[in-house]
Amino acid sequence: MEQGHYFYDLIPIQYQISESEKEEILRQFPPPDLPEEISSFNLSLCQKGEKVQTRVLLNDFEIRQTKTKKSFLKIAFSNQSGHIPAKMWDNNGEVDMIHPLLEEKGVFDIQGHVDEFNGFKSVTVTNVTPCDIAINPFTLLAYTKQDLQSLTVELFAYIKELKEPYQTIARNAMEKLWNAFRMSPAAKGFHHNYLGGLLKHTIGLMRFCRYIIVLEENPFRAVMKLIHKVETQYKQEIWEALKQDEGKPSYVWKDTIDHLYHMLQGMSEHKFDTVSYDAIMTSILFHDIGKLIEYDYAGRDLDIFHYLYPTAHFENANRKQAGITMDPLGVMVGHIPYGVMLLNKIIEDHHIEVSMENIHLMSHCILCHHGLPEWGSAVRKPLTIEGYIIHIVDYLDSRYENTEEDHLK
Repeated sequence: MEQGHYFYDLIPIQYQISESEKEEILRQFPPPDLPEEISSFNLSLCQKGEKVQTRVLLNDFEIRQTKTKKSFLKIAFSNQSGHIPAKMWDNNGEVDMIHPLLEEKGVFDIQGHVDEFNGFKSVTVTNVTPCDIAINPFTLLAYTKQDLQSLTVELFAYIKELKEPYQTIARNAMEKLWNAFRMSPAAKGFHHNYLGGLLKHTIGLMRFCRYIIVLEENPFRAVMKLIHKVETQYKQEIWEALKQDEGKPSYVWKDTIDHLYHMLQGMSEHKFDTVSYDAIMTSILFHDIGKLIEYDYAGRDLDIFHYLYPTAHFENANRKQAGITMDPLGVMVGHIPYGVMLLNKIIEDHHIEVSMENIHLMSHCILCHHGLPEWGSAVRKPLTIEGYIIHIVDYLDSRYENTEEDHLK
């Protein structure tokens, strides 16, 4: 019996797995071979005015104008320590000079200094030089600090618990997509925005789901306990902020409690329905799997495009990859529709027999996991108890991530 705790020690992590099963899982599904930790520039540890000279990956950039119509570059860089917001002023025509380089290149050596405004740090860049020497891009990408072997074993322990045909669906998905899934980030900002982020986020949702449906007797009481824990932590955040002498406080749980109660009320409309644990857990595996296509990053495997579209080809074979950013093709569809497409592709390719009702139940969970249309949900609101649960656990895990201190290297 493997044991541990999650979500402020409220959720027990419990699953059965033998040593021989662990070995077999890691043989078939090896975790990513991430680089050893290296010393890299860490913006959060720098003081205002401190000089910067470092190598970074380019994530994104745009040309903006100040209120006085002066142009400047807003740039998002990254390295192993995470996201590095930056700007470059157009003092001597720098915008026109640097803009073409940012379009073409992905790795740069930068010079500048640290700025701070309202508690948020950034880098004011004075010099940008493309780096053309061969490098391992993963030495510049942030990645999870947590034990990837343990996360891998835990994922497949949960898959092993599933009834058929759900176990076969999940297993076949991982056999096809594991190389990309194990490495992928789950976002380019806000939460799980690092290598291994998708794996960690998926397991986080599964932990919440097992707590609500398996470990607690009543799913509604379980959700109320989770909301109560959020309220407690939010009060603690406010209290800690009140003790600060300077800087703008950051509240992870701000504006979350009313939304959680709203979703609980919607969930209560289905209080007499039987919850399909296996359908939710399988949906969780697929809920963000479309991010394998929606996000781009250095070293990413593009085979998933050819898996979904086997007769298509890229007109532009020279795709620039750098830091974590949106894929120009993937963003046209989005990870939510892609999740349903991949679910159906796995079922069809392996001729897995599933009822029409259960295919639609899983598809609905994927389509509604963002909860609200204005947050990207593909349906107006969840229409099943499973739909409400998958949104609640996704909402909680994406925010809880920002409270953990040990998620990054």
